[in-house]
Amino acid sequence: MGWPVQLLTIYCVLIALSALFGGVLPSMLNLTHRRMQYLVSLIGGLMLGVGLFHQLPHAVAAMSGHGHSAADALNWCMGWLTIGLLTTFFMLRIFHFHHHEAVVSDEDKDHLCGHDHAHEHDHDCVGKHDHDHDSGGHHHSHFPAQGASWIGIFVGLAIHSLIDGGALAAHLTADAMHSSDSGESLIWLLGLGTFLGIVLHKPLDSLSITTVMTAGGWSTRSKQMVNIGYAMMCPLGAAVFYMGIKSLPYQDILLAAALAFSSGVFLCISLSDLLPEVQFHSHDRLRLSLALLTGVLLAWLIGFAEHGHMHGHQGGAPHSHDATDTRHSHKH
Repeated sequence: MGWPVQLLTIYCVLIALSALFGGVLPSMLNLTHRRMQYLVSLIGGLMLGVGLFHQLPHAVAAMSGHGHSAADALNWCMGWLTIGLLTTFFMLRIFHFHHHEAVVSDEDKDHLCGHDHAHEHDHDCVGKHDHDHDSGGHHHSHFPAQGASWIGIFVGLAIHSLIDGGALAAHLTADAMHSSDSGESLIWLLGLGTFLGIVLHKPLDSLSITTVMTAGGWSTRSKQMVNIGYAMMCPLGAAVFYMGIKSLPYQDILLAAALAFSSGVFLCISLSDLLPEVQFHSHDRLRLSLALLTGVLLAWLIGFAEHGHMHGHQGGAPHSHDATDTRHSHKH
């Protein structure tokens, strides 16, 4: 019981530090539009892979272990995945919190206007990021500082971060329950995919808040206090979920629902990052595509390592868990 809590604590501390780092990122790095897009593509690919290769399979396994057939378990989990995806979609629509755009210099704007954004759609450059398309007069805004409220962005990201914390705790708990030997040396692999997806994405989210606050003329101290508050949201969500799940019956069903829901969240967040690039970032297509594929490949490799850790007793007999370990039975 001790080591999952310790690992979750380490994960939460690193995630909080990652969020704090994002708040001061502009003052430490020259984070141009192009560099931001590389990061977004890499992390979007990673989150996409984590949702599909880690969270959804774990959810189906947890539900199957409760006595449901594989088809019923998959259908049930896809329902929760859809709920997670739609919940995130409507949160994005209500709070408009998911913006990732660097504050670029005039030089970068000129460079992007002259070279990077020359494609068939008529639109303004990075300075405005307003895209008016001939087909349907579509309007798309990338930069959060224009007409956005930092409070709305903070509330949306805070709720999203609480969900992230629950996803992390659910993934780690499910891995711990399925682990055949808590004394193995690769315990740090538990929940690693979800952790990486969150910890790498957090700086981009906190950057969204501080960028809008900077545009609104808020003081450095105010930005620091808000950033600290935001950094605490994910650990809070993880703690609430982990402590709550231990006191409730049918833990495997709850874990399956939480993991499938989290998969939907990760899919929606990753696609909301990646899909706009298809239409609005025709520059650096090859490099951005490679960054995306690198993220997906990383998620797959982590899943492969996790699989070897959890179920890597090659040729070994199936192991089962009694009622205290959520009554799962796995065949290998």
